[in-house]
Amino acid sequence: MAKAFDFTTGSIPKKMVLFSIPLLLTNVLQTSYQFIDSLWVGNLLGAQALAAVALAGPVIFTVLSLMIGINGATLTVLSQHRGAGDEDGLKESLNAFAFVLGILSVALGIAGYVLAGPLLHFLGAPDNVHPLALTYLRLNFVGIPFLFGYNFVSTVLRALGDSKTPIRFVALAVLLNSVLDPVLIAGFRLDIVGAALATVLAQGLAFGYGLSYSIQKAGVPYTVPHLPQWRYLKVLFRLGIPSGLQMTVISGGNMAIVGVVARFGEDVLAGFGAAERIGSLIMIAPMALGSAVTSMAGQNIGADKWKRVADVAKNGVGLILGVSVAISTFVFFVSGILIHLFVDDEATVSFGADYLKAVAFFYPFLGINFVLNGVVRASGAMFQVLALNFISFWVLRFPLVTLFSGWLGPDGIAIGIGVSFVMSSIVATLYYFFGKWRDVKIFDEEEPSQL
Repeated sequence: MAKAFDFTTGSIPKKMVLFSIPLLLTNVLQTSYQFIDSLWVGNLLGAQALAAVALAGPVIFTVLSLMIGINGATLTVLSQHRGAGDEDGLKESLNAFAFVLGILSVALGIAGYVLAGPLLHFLGAPDNVHPLALTYLRLNFVGIPFLFGYNFVSTVLRALGDSKTPIRFVALAVLLNSVLDPVLIAGFRLDIVGAALATVLAQGLAFGYGLSYSIQKAGVPYTVPHLPQWRYLKVLFRLGIPSGLQMTVISGGNMAIVGVVARFGEDVLAGFGAAERIGSLIMIAPMALGSAVTSMAGQNIGADKWKRVADVAKNGVGLILGVSVAISTFVFFVSGILIHLFVDDEATVSFGADYLKAVAFFYPFLGINFVLNGVVRASGAMFQVLALNFISFWVLRFPLVTLFSGWLGPDGIAIGIGVSFVMSSIVATLYYFFGKWRDVKIFDEEEPSQL
C-alpha cells in the first residue's frame, strides 16, 4: 500500500496539501464519468439526449445517497479507530460496514430500477425526454453495486491515511468509460443505451481490481464477511443513518431544483445540465478538501488533540478560498467555450454560459461549507450535519431558486443558487464556532473497543 499519513503529528498545511492532491485527482477522474458521458451524448446524440442525462443524474444520486452517506460514516469511524491505535475495533467496524453496505447496494439498485419511471414523472420530465432518461436511468441502477464497491474500497484506504492508491481504481474506470462510450454509442449504434452500458462495465471492472488490490497488496484488515457484533452495528446505525439522510437531503434537494428547471423547457434543462457538469468540476477541490479534513480531524479527535483539530479547520478554509477563487475566475471568462463542449444548440449554450457567469463566484462560499462540515462530521456529529444540510437545501436553496425563478424566469435560477451558497456558509460557520459538536462521543466508554 502507498504511504499512509499519521495526521496526529507534523505539519498540518503540508500534510493537508499532500493528502488532498491525490483526492483532488481522484475526484477529477470520478467527476469525469458524468462529464465524458455528457460530452459524448451531447455531441453524438444531441440536446434531447443531453437533457435526458441531466434529468437522470440527480435521480441516480438520490437513490445512491443513503449508501454514500453511510460510506461517509465509514471514514469517520475508521479514521478515529486508526488515530486511537485500536486495530481490533478497526477490523470489526470494517466488517460491519462492508456487510451492511453490501446488502444495501443491491437493495437500492433493485428499488431504483423499479421506481425509475415514477421518479421521472415526479420531476416533470418532458414527453420527448422521458423515454431516453428512463432507459439511461435503469441501466445505471444495474451498476450501483459496482459504483459503491470501488468507492467503499477507496474510502477505507483514505481512512487509513492512503489517498494515492484509490487513483488507480478510478483511473481504470475512467479510461474504460472513455473508450467504451464512443464504441458503444456510435460504433455499435446503441445510442443512450451505449452510454449507460459503458459506465456500468467500467465501474464493474474497477471494483474488481480495487477489491483484489486491497486484499492482496494493501494490507487492509478485511475478514470473511460475517454478521457483525451488536456494538459495531450500533455505531454503524447511530452514525450511518443520519449520515445517509444527509446525502438524501442533498440529493433530494438537487432533484427538486432540477424539477424547477425542467419547467422552463428542454433548452434551459440541457443548458443547466451542461453548466452543472462544469459546476461539479469547480466543486472537485472543495469535495477533496472536505474529505481530507474529515480524515485529518478524525484521527486527531481519536487521539484527543483538539488544538490540531482547530488548526485543520483554519488551514482548510484558507486553502479552499484561494483555490476556489482561482478556479471560479477561470470559469467565468471561458463559460461559453465550456458549454460549447457539450452541445452546439444556440439557446442551450446561451443559458448555460449565462448561468455559469452568474453563479461562478459564489462557489467559494460553498467550499466553506465542505470544510467546516467535514470537521464537524469527523467528530461523529451526524445529526447536526444532517440539520445543516437540511437548512442549506430545503430552507434556503430550493425555496430561493423557486422564488427567484418565479420572479425573474430562467435568469433567477442562478441568483437563487448563489444567494443560498452565501447564506448556508454563514449558518455552517456559526455552528462550527458555537455548536456542541465537540461533545459528541461515537463509542460507548464501557466497550472493549473504546477510544
